[in-house]
Amino acid sequence: MSIMNSLSPRAVAAPESGIVEVVNYARGRQGLLPLWVGEGDLPTPDFISRAAMEALASGETFYTWQRGIPELRRALSDYYFRHFSVRLPVEHFYVTGSGMQAIQISVQALTSPGDEFVYLTPAWPNIAAALEIAGARAVGVELQFEGGRWGLDLDRLAAAITPRTRGLFINTPSNPTGWTATQKDLGEILALARKHDLWIMADEIYALYHFAGGRAPSFLDIVEEGDKIIFVNSFSKNWSMTGWRVGWIVAPPEMGQVLENLIQYSTSGVAQFMQKGAVAALDQGDDFVRANIAKAARSRDILCDALIATNRVETLKPDGALYAFLKIDGVTDSRRAAIDIVDKTGVGLAPGTAFGAGGELFLRACFLRDPGQIAVAAERLCDYIVKL
Repeated sequence: MSIMNSLSPRAVAAPESGIVEVVNYARGRQGLLPLWVGEGDLPTPDFISRAAMEALASGETFYTWQRGIPELRRALSDYYFRHFSVRLPVEHFYVTGSGMQAIQISVQALTSPGDEFVYLTPAWPNIAAALEIAGARAVGVELQFEGGRWGLDLDRLAAAITPRTRGLFINTPSNPTGWTATQKDLGEILALARKHDLWIMADEIYALYHFAGGRAPSFLDIVEEGDKIIFVNSFSKNWSMTGWRVGWIVAPPEMGQVLENLIQYSTSGVAQFMQKGAVAALDQGDDFVRANIAKAARSRDILCDALIATNRVETLKPDGALYAFLKIDGVTDSRRAAIDIVDKTGVGLAPGTAFGAGGELFLRACFLRDPGQIAVAAERLCDYIVKL
């Protein structure tokens, strides 16, 4: 038996990231403008790094609380009070080694092999992969695309629910589409979950990136005692901490020991000095986040206005998140187009094929970068597009 044939079939079946494939193809090229992954152009701000360095220098390098250090859980509680107007006790918060691990642990807690979990697509590919690796079945429900805008068909979502369905994964504002659920949308989704006794796994990582003003609607605005909702989140986007790999879960306190055990048997907790940096991000970082949001809004307008003006791109300015999801006339293979675009323009885009059903004809561009860089990227892309 070959080495590959002796591996777990689920592990072997895990797909290569279509985003990472393009990144690896062109990483490090001179003059590259990398809009392919979901991160900005700024390094972690000094007040966060300094807090982590001071903790490291003072010897905070031992095993620590599996659920997160008390200071960080309190800071998370305060953050939600400031931005979501809810006061959740610290028992609701669990620190994880990235938002991706928050999703993995939640999947482990909520599903068994053979269960189904419904998600909205096009979607960040990691949720479907995490479910399938765990032995569950990821069931995609396509958002509607009309006139450059994405929308939810609740009947289509309801039709995807079967006796095997354990929950709904709802990412709003959405990566990659920018679709942002209204409070009415969220209420209808929650009513559907209650009717079928389903979990909701809510990915609200982009909640503050809401370009209509204020944060986006949240399930926290409508949740009631006993609702089965678990929230997954990350420090990556708000505070330029993508490389830190620190995230969190918000969950009913009754799940506490289960989540602690799953953390114990995966990473045994996040390094304490990194958690001290995360505390600084929450306690001192609101101005930095506001500046990031303002920059994203300016860059969104620059990129989308230029692309729309070619009359060859079907898209509208997204309501939330960090991405323009572009449908370019004449592009029928977005993977091939992403390779061609990076070769000919030096602009790195993610292919829509990476985001599942409904995304095949699209390309994703992250606009959380300096507006000047985005203007250059837009000029290069427009020149490419009009020559197709």
